[in-house]
Amino acid sequence: MHYKRGRYSWLLRPVLIVYDLFVINFLAIYLFNFNNENLYFFSIELFNNKHVLYIVYAILIWLPLAFLLKFYEVYRFTTILNILSLLAKQFLAFLLCVFAFIGFFRSINIQAFTVIEYLFYSLIAIGAIKVLSFYALKKVRLYLKGNMRNVIIVGSGTAVEELKRIFTNNKELGYNLKAVFSDYDNNVIGTIKDSFKYLNNNNIDEVYCDIDGIEPGEINEFVKHATKNHYNIKFVPNTLKFFNKYFEVDYYNYLPVLSIPNVALNSEFNKLVKRGFDILFSTLIIIFILSWLSVILFIILKLESKGPLFYKHQRNGINYKEFECYKYRSLKTTKEVKGTYVKPNDSRLTKVGKFLRKTNIDELPQFINVFFGDMSIVGPRPHMVSYTDDYSKKIDKYSFILRHHVKPGITGLAQTKGYRGEIKSDADIVNRIKYDIFYIENWSLLLDIKIIFQTTINIIKGEEKAY
Repeated sequence: MHYKRGRYSWLLRPVLIVYDLFVINFLAIYLFNFNNENLYFFSIELFNNKHVLYIVYAILIWLPLAFLLKFYEVYRFTTILNILSLLAKQFLAFLLCVFAFIGFFRSINIQAFTVIEYLFYSLIAIGAIKVLSFYALKKVRLYLKGNMRNVIIVGSGTAVEELKRIFTNNKELGYNLKAVFSDYDNNVIGTIKDSFKYLNNNNIDEVYCDIDGIEPGEINEFVKHATKNHYNIKFVPNTLKFFNKYFEVDYYNYLPVLSIPNVALNSEFNKLVKRGFDILFSTLIIIFILSWLSVILFIILKLESKGPLFYKHQRNGINYKEFECYKYRSLKTTKEVKGTYVKPNDSRLTKVGKFLRKTNIDELPQFINVFFGDMSIVGPRPHMVSYTDDYSKKIDKYSFILRHHVKPGITGLAQTKGYRGEIKSDADIVNRIKYDIFYIENWSLLLDIKIIFQTTINIIKGEEKAY
């Protein structure tokens, strides 16, 4: 998630979009002669009025092209060469679409030269304003000290020193470096621990972390803290290392800076689809299964051992947010102890608990977590909080962060492939993460349904690690 706080330059984007649409349509009306038809813009005979039809077509083509080619994604660290490249790609694609329109309506007689002239004038008008606004913002930052972004750097090393130099010597970029924190450099304001106090007491927009020089647990804390306090977090890697494909890479001059991507699973539309499916499915389970099953199990569990019906344990959710995960109690004890995975024939298991775990019925109360939004039906399985730091040290940092950038699930792709339950070796957690990342990158509602179906089949057949 990318946050915008106290900045108004983002308002420039919709203004540019409206201006660009006006240009491509005004010049079309001025230059194109669709068989000398009158310009009845509000004619109900839309398909008999080629000017109106073209305006609708141009809008419906221009905006998706701009989205796919990231035409309006120009940031303070973008170079003029990047902008020229965006202009070239957008207009080349738009040119092909214009010719496609003319080719479809064979009754339209417009010379190719006129189309080229139209695109040329549009390119000049749109390109000039795009470049002018880019440089105007630089001047605002350099001379008027406006549109500034308050940042801090956490860590030390060559990449951090280069980033400090960029922020200090390139004032037109608009980064106001407020402080640097490190456990290994004495020429800074404080330690990494001190940085959290600083963030709580100051209005900071972005935090840049030396991802190779900070402990995994500290990175987890920064991600969690950034989500809670609505600032952006970015990572500065060792430039000699291969950059992980999962992260977005921006270049500040030639220095690569990584940020957590907004994966397809977290787009507003996809979140709405997935959330709607989760609410519908979980509501049906709660009403038609949990409502009567909970009463029966409460009586059976009370007859066998003392303790509550539900077992609540802390888990890490999206962006490491902690939440209480529900299960039907299957053990005689409810105290969570690190390093005590349930094993076959575990003495702590109740008689009914063995059956609950073998059939995965003990997981059903997690549909309550789904209903309230802490979990999803399908997603990476949440780890116990006590294990998160240990696992993060064994896994590629980038992959582990990305895994926690989506909601955890009751079941997941890794579980359908056999990587569930007890972690016996490093290979178990490594392979589990690989399947989780594949799921995140390739999510679709059909994939969710397939995983739910496969999970049901596995329960019926019985699973080796279900104990």
